[in-house]
Amino acid sequence: MRIAEIFHSVQGEGSLAGVPSVFVRTSGCNLRCSWCDTPYTSWRPEGEDLPVERILARVDSFGAGHVVVTGGEPMIAPEIAVLSRGLRTRGLHITIETAGTRYEPVECDLMSISPKLSNSTPEGDWAARHDRLRLQPEVLRRLMEEFEYQLKFVVAHPTDLNEIRELLEKLEADRGRVILMPEGVDPGVLRERGRWIVEVCKQEGFRFSPRLHVDLWGNRRGV
Repeated sequence: MRIAEIFHSVQGEGSLAGVPSVFVRTSGCNLRCSWCDTPYTSWRPEGEDLPVERILARVDSFGAGHVVVTGGEPMIAPEIAVLSRGLRTRGLHITIETAGTRYEPVECDLMSISPKLSNSTPEGDWAARHDRLRLQPEVLRRLMEEFEYQLKFVVAHPTDLNEIRELLEKLEADRGRVILMPEGVDPGVLRERGRWIVEVCKQEGFRFSPRLHVDLWGNRRGV
């Protein structure tokens, strides 16, 4: 598996924000979000090709109880199911961060699904392919049926809410599992957007997520 980085930090987003976790970041993605904050796993994939046993050994070395498998898009990574089974044998709490475009029979305690809105569509050669792939309702439904899940939306503008409402209605999703998170990698931008997104969450029963790692360390790798 190509791995961009493995590091020990705290979960920065979603329902487990603040929980110490080991992050296994796979490299490679089937989408090209315009605002991607890890272009080294999508637009310019990089990393080290590691066997599953070596990945597991590095996870073991941190002694944490939670592991987050992220990307890129981990559900397209070769041997993702094998890796997840290895993590399960260690008794770890497993979160998988995915855009929800691909299903694999993984072991997972929290499927953190981040469907991509039209605000993610880039300009140029990738636009049509990205738009065609970014929402796969049948895959989303299957992930929601088979796993404990959260639906995490990256919000940049109030008009994004119309897309979110439409998708939630189509999926018949539990609003208590829906998390809105401001788009951005600058703490000032996140605060500005976060203020009005919080009001939306209060009105519509969604949850709000900060980007805690950006608040603490800025837009850096390995944190």
